[in-house]
Amino acid sequence: MRMPAAYRRLSPQGRTAAGLLAVVVTMASLSFAAVPFYDWFCRVTGYGGTVAVAETGADTVLDRTMKIRFDASLEAGMQWHFRPEVTEMEIRIGETGLAFYEAYNPTDRVIAGTASYNVSPDSSGGYFTKIDCFCFEMQVLQPGERVMMPVSFYVDPAIVDDPEGQFVKAITLSYTFHETDLPEAQAALDTTTAAPTAASN
Repeated sequence: MRMPAAYRRLSPQGRTAAGLLAVVVTMASLSFAAVPFYDWFCRVTGYGGTVAVAETGADTVLDRTMKIRFDASLEAGMQWHFRPEVTEMEIRIGETGLAFYEAYNPTDRVIAGTASYNVSPDSSGGYFTKIDCFCFEMQVLQPGERVMMPVSFYVDPAIVDDPEGQFVKAITLSYTFHETDLPEAQAALDTTTAAPTAASN
């Protein structure tokens, strides 16, 4: 391949620097492309404990059961209280389960939160399927508000045919709530509400 004239005029050191710069630019481009690809890969394969999502329940329900454990945590600085209503349940593989998590905002300000999630062991990720979940959208709690948030799910019967998944006896579903910026409409409302109070002081 014939190199551009500008490149041919460079000194050996300049060519080396130009080559290294091209490598850096290429790697940076690939790293940005890798983020959505990795997310897609995890969702398709269940790699890293990423769960599957479906609009309806499973077509088949097996006699074999699976123990489901529920875990809750908060990102550092998140001021909510957050816990599962029950810490575990047992359901048949393919059966639709329904669980609830409780969130409470003990502060005097509106707080928005978004939940990240995963399941363990990793080999169960592609078979743990959510139908509906509070984690699919942002949650906004008013001061002193307490809510019960549902998650409906099932364990895909295909897990029993997986070389690793067939040995899974229990799956742990974990959520971590992170504080997020309030929606613009809510933030504007809070500012308007707080203004008279600030003026009166």
